[in-house]
Amino acid sequence: MRDQLEALVVHMFRSGITYSEGVCEFKKKFILTVLQDCNGNQCKAARLLGMHRNTLSRTIADLKLDAKGLRDGTRRPPRSVHTIHPEKKAVR
Repeated sequence: MRDQLEALVVHMFRSGITYSEGVCEFKKKFILTVLQDCNGNQCKAARLLGMHRNTLSRTIADLKLDAKGLRDGTRRPPRSVHTIHPEKKAVR
């Protein structure tokens, strides 16, 4: 892997890519890869990346990434839709 990384860095340098452009592209690809693996779940992705969810959300916005497009479409229903099951009533 080290040889591949070195070859990539040399190629980027010789292509005239600046440091900031390279770092930005690396961040985009890294974050998108983890988000895809987590089906767009930012909480799980942040945990795997070792950062806070708010930091990940801010980074996604700064990099202008489309994280919503990575979700598989299934979402948890809103709390108002949840029903209380008779056997799970709160004990007073």
